[in-house]
Amino acid sequence: MRALLVSTYDLGRQPFGLASPAAWLRAAGVKVECVDTSRVPLEDHQIAAATVIAFYLPMHTATRLAGPLIDRTRRVNPAARLCAYGLYAPLNAAWLGERGVTEVLGPEAEAELVDLVKAQSPKPKAQSLPRLRFIRPDRAGLPTLERYASLRMPDGSRRIMGSTDATRGCKHLCRHCPIVPVYQGRFRVVPLDVVMEDIRAQVAAGAQHISFGDPDFLNGPAHARHLVERVNCEFPDISYDVTIKIEHLLDHADMIPVLRDTGCLFITSAVEAIDDFVLDRLRKGHTRADFVSVAALCRKAAVTLVPTFVPFTPWTTLAGYVELLDLLKELDLVEQVAPIQLAIRLLVTSGSPLLDLPDVREAVSPFDPASLTWPWRHHDARIDALQAAVMQLVGGASETARWEVFSAISALARAHASLPPGRDRATRRAPVPYVSEPWYCCAEPMENL
Repeated sequence: MRALLVSTYDLGRQPFGLASPAAWLRAAGVKVECVDTSRVPLEDHQIAAATVIAFYLPMHTATRLAGPLIDRTRRVNPAARLCAYGLYAPLNAAWLGERGVTEVLGPEAEAELVDLVKAQSPKPKAQSLPRLRFIRPDRAGLPTLERYASLRMPDGSRRIMGSTDATRGCKHLCRHCPIVPVYQGRFRVVPLDVVMEDIRAQVAAGAQHISFGDPDFLNGPAHARHLVERVNCEFPDISYDVTIKIEHLLDHADMIPVLRDTGCLFITSAVEAIDDFVLDRLRKGHTRADFVSVAALCRKAAVTLVPTFVPFTPWTTLAGYVELLDLLKELDLVEQVAPIQLAIRLLVTSGSPLLDLPDVREAVSPFDPASLTWPWRHHDARIDALQAAVMQLVGGASETARWEVFSAISALARAHASLPPGRDRATRRAPVPYVSEPWYCCAEPMENL
């Protein structure tokens, strides 16, 4: 028995989604090879040697990149059983089946992968989202942490970055989030000892910063508090970052100083929009005023807030986009927002709850297997033109200071809206720590026109 686990992209991080099932399979006596094609090529001899080939699909980009590789594995090793697992596997089960994938598993796939490889025959699933007894991930055979995204510090230095998950899933039901169709408001807590073992192993491998990949680190606030206190006690020189909803930052405002005092350098939060109507359509659970309040709380606590956005939706207006830019400048958040966040277009994937909305159904075209989305056009063509222009601008300014890119975007948006230039350009501020590969959440900057 020989299993080949393949990851195509995981936000520039060493893929947890290979390390965790690898641990389970190796514990069961299975020979496992892990290949992260975002860092190393997948060789034909690796494909030919495998009995089962499983593709990890945690996000939309990873799924699209996997398509050609799945086709290639069928040609090189037609006898191998093909499997796909992860958040985006069940959402694209039909598309995967057309490519010869016979087993489609969800994000809690470790035990099912063991059964699949050991039994060599499909087994009926006991439940769609099993409860697992988590064990420490096994990262042996993966590229070293130095080859992945790093943390860039304000002084220009870099910290080697590790990553892990303290929880899986999410108890919230945001309409645009791919977690919702799979987890349906449920989440799983990874035992503290398991998380600590994974962090210890990564620190021993050189990690100086840990990025927690939980969709919402405060889904289990007591668990989160105990974890960060343990990490800080054992590794006082290790910094970390987390992702937390605006709603939870308000509900658990007392946790913000705790995070700061235990080494949290920044908190990513999927703000998505500042228009309360759009936030309601996305079912985000917060308002514009809530975002403004959280920005003030984080500033008072000296914790960097990193807001992310989906600024181009079927409900976006030119005036509303300009208002977003003006608010970011007013709140002095320009340095905290990666320019790509100002270009992202709402992604409507297979199974998305967004399709429950009549106005979204009216905006979308038929499902496109090539992009794995329901493409949509805005009723105001100027919005689509602006999004394409901002994307082009951002794509050509990867080495430009954020405040300069922001000023250029602001000028572009005002020109498209036939508004006079802003009175004040964004000004240079002290840089903030950020991950060198700033790609967040489920919406991706893909042109669907």
